[in-house]
Amino acid sequence: MSVIEFKVQRRARRKLRVRKRVYGTAERPRMSVFRSLKNIYAQLIDDDEGCTLVEASTKSKELTGALGYGGNKSAAAAVGKLLGERALAKGLKTATVDRNGYRYHGRIKALVEAARETGLKI
Repeated sequence: MSVIEFKVQRRARRKLRVRKRVYGTAERPRMSVFRSLKNIYAQLIDDDEGCTLVEASTKSKELTGALGYGGNKSAAAAVGKLLGERALAKGLKTATVDRNGYRYHGRIKALVEAARETGLKI
């Protein structure tokens, strides 16, 4: 097994550990965050219905031209702000964070804190 396969396998185990406890409803959706090297994606998910309520990413139309590079903390903060604004526009006031196996620091932390600043309770 290569080092990369081993890292992917460990993250999958961590992801399952988190997902055992985190569940999204229509009133309190699950904020799922995925990060790649060049971009970051976030969405609010209702697990009861199995649908995405709100999404935002560095590839969104509003952010594509404004961001130079999508893989840093300032880009993650912009995505969090956009996600929070979209959630409040849809009437969602609270959410729970699914960090998807990533540590809660750096880009993940910047995204969540920016969403909190818009008024979304996490």
